[in-house]
Amino acid sequence: MSKKYVYTFGAGKAEGNATMKLLLGGKGANIAEMSNLGMPVPAGFTISTDVCTAFYENNGQYSDEVKIQVENGMKHLEEIMGAKFGDSENPLLVSVRSGAAASMPGMMDTVLNLGLNETTIKGVIKNSGHERFGWDAYRRFVQMYGDVVLNMKPETKEEEDPFEVIIDQVKEKKGIIQDTGLTADDLKELVALFKIEIKKRTGAEFPTDPWEQLWGAISAVFGSWNNPRALTYRKLNNIPPDWGTAVNVQAMVFGNMGDDCATGVAFTR
Repeated sequence: MSKKYVYTFGAGKAEGNATMKLLLGGKGANIAEMSNLGMPVPAGFTISTDVCTAFYENNGQYSDEVKIQVENGMKHLEEIMGAKFGDSENPLLVSVRSGAAASMPGMMDTVLNLGLNETTIKGVIKNSGHERFGWDAYRRFVQMYGDVVLNMKPETKEEEDPFEVIIDQVKEKKGIIQDTGLTADDLKELVALFKIEIKKRTGAEFPTDPWEQLWGAISAVFGSWNNPRALTYRKLNNIPPDWGTAVNVQAMVFGNMGDDCATGVAFTR
């Protein structure tokens, strides 16, 4: 039997549970628990903290077994959501999030709307009936991926975020005050300008293959376990460095599809 690295959840059941925090991280373990309780959790899968350990031991490389299990996890997700990753007609978009055994709010990285490219965006627009929503999702994805995966985030408080600079320039040119005033065409222009900036700064084109995007995001989340913010937070809170983080890949829930939808975090007192 090969070792299990990927644990699926969704459609009222899960392969993990709340006792598995060291293996699935706090988020993955609790998502699994909620799925088992029959709560309406968007489907997905958790890549265990064992893979994080191996990631650092093998210079950021993944074994064939891990790759196969991630591919199978995506098939599970596609079946439950009735959509296909990278498909032009009915594309599945996912979020990629960290999840350590101990809560580390805001310390590690997240990528949303993953799976978008010039082909899949057509399916998103057709299925949602909202052109502006499609381009807004794409703009957010390119910005987040550039920031998290391609290391274009500002290193100091004095340094400006290159993407925010571009957004401000477009808003000024169009005489727009709020981001919500940007039209679908404005957002389309932002996507193109973001990609030009990425090419200029990294020397490489923005990745269009959804699987390349996914592995880039997974590696960035594992890599963020040792970013300066996380290192400081672990030191202050006595979190062992060998715990590592899990990675949660989950079907997207959109907070920007109109006035009748939102996403957020709820805290109990």
